[in-house]
Amino acid sequence: MTLIAGIVHALQAYAVYILPVLVVSWLARNYTNHGLYRYPGPFWAHLTNLWRFVDVYGRRPEVTHIALHRKYGNIVRLGPNVLSFGDPSAVKVIYGLNKGFTKSKFYPVQMATTKGEPLPSLFSTLDETFHANLRRCVNHAFAMSSLVQYEPMVNETLELFLDQTARLYAKTGRVCNFARWLQFYAFDVIGSITYSKRHGFIERNEDVDGIIKQLARIFDYSGPVGQMPWLDQLFWKNPVLELLSRWGLRDNSSPVALFARARMQERLTASKIDSKNVPREDLLTQFLKAHEAHPEFMTEKRVLTMAVSMAFAGSETTAISLAAVFYYLLKNPSCLARVYEELATAEANGTIQSRPSRIVSWSESQRLPYLDACIKEAFRLHPAAGLPLERVVPPQGAEICNEFIPGGTIVGCSAWVIHRREDIFGPNVDTYNPDRWLTASEEALKTMNGTMFQFGAGSRTCIGKNISLMEIYKLVPSFLRRFDVKLANPDGEWKLHNAWFVRQLGFEVKFTERV
Repeated sequence: MTLIAGIVHALQAYAVYILPVLVVSWLARNYTNHGLYRYPGPFWAHLTNLWRFVDVYGRRPEVTHIALHRKYGNIVRLGPNVLSFGDPSAVKVIYGLNKGFTKSKFYPVQMATTKGEPLPSLFSTLDETFHANLRRCVNHAFAMSSLVQYEPMVNETLELFLDQTARLYAKTGRVCNFARWLQFYAFDVIGSITYSKRHGFIERNEDVDGIIKQLARIFDYSGPVGQMPWLDQLFWKNPVLELLSRWGLRDNSSPVALFARARMQERLTASKIDSKNVPREDLLTQFLKAHEAHPEFMTEKRVLTMAVSMAFAGSETTAISLAAVFYYLLKNPSCLARVYEELATAEANGTIQSRPSRIVSWSESQRLPYLDACIKEAFRLHPAAGLPLERVVPPQGAEICNEFIPGGTIVGCSAWVIHRREDIFGPNVDTYNPDRWLTASEEALKTMNGTMFQFGAGSRTCIGKNISLMEIYKLVPSFLRRFDVKLANPDGEWKLHNAWFVRQLGFEVKFTERV
């Protein structure tokens, strides 16, 4: 006891010296971490992930990342074990097929839960085998060839959206929060495609069941917390709270999960009662077919996971992209005038059919080259994801941009950085210029298209990419055929809020119905 007491006394006496030594040693270890000290970046980013937590919490990290790469070059250190790459060649290595890079622990922070059980999805899972098996089961549902069966569902919601825009805003002269209104559209379209049933955002012109508010809260949380993922175990996925949820003492199911579970139960019950009553070939039908074909893997829980993840990822990114297209057109009136002219010419020469609804078909939209350039330029300037898409270097290490990067290092590229490469996209990369897509040489255009990163790359490319493109390419020309759109405050600027996905705030417009 005397010896123990002596040790305790010594520790107490020298604690004032020991603690600083431990802290300094920890910081020094972080700074030198596997030789990463040689890569430039903010001083505090070399020492602690708290730097990037604070930066993301400030809601404009994409601005920080662009500035850092312009200052330091192709490789920037964002954390003790985190490197950001601004060279497009890094994309092929980090996200290429069979390269051995896996997602970082940033992604499970966003994993949905229901009754205390996690719902690993194509987006959130770290298990590459699980991801490959799940994607193989549902790939057909998202193929370009499947769009033809979803387009009538999009048309129904689009026609309602146009009619409601006329009734609620054009006829009344009310100012519209356009980014929010477009999110209502995107949510209801994905509901129709997934379940053959809209959530009701457009009809009610309100956030149904607080779904959008909760989605924003999830992203506001997961953006900064994902920079220090261990915090998630203290907060959202605290084991004690998860246990309470499993016991039924706390319900942490999202409104989207509850909606999806109800639709799935309706579908299963209906099929048992009347097996001949086959619903339209929506995504839920496709997922249930995968369940029948692969019941040992594609369980009902995973069917639910797919249905939920469609709403979470599909609505937010599509709405952000749509808002970006309209905003840049409105801020560049000459570009908007050219789109209107192209649409008028296309209708006059029969490229677009003259329909009472003014809806443009998916195939027709592909024959509007200037509109295509405008949409691509909006994708370039305002990709939905506002953070690097993190991956972990395989254990053996890898060569990226002619540098050997040690195994276990978190690496990634940000579309906001990659899309602003002057050597790829030409001069004035911070300026909206659709003509860059029309005047580039064939070789340069091929490079530009190959560098676009708004949907990710490799095996983890957004599986709903084709559906999102169809929504965007149909809505923009259909809306502009029906309405003249003006900024409520022509001199005003929107406010961007980067909570992992870069939402737009204060995008207020007015509509006038076209004759």
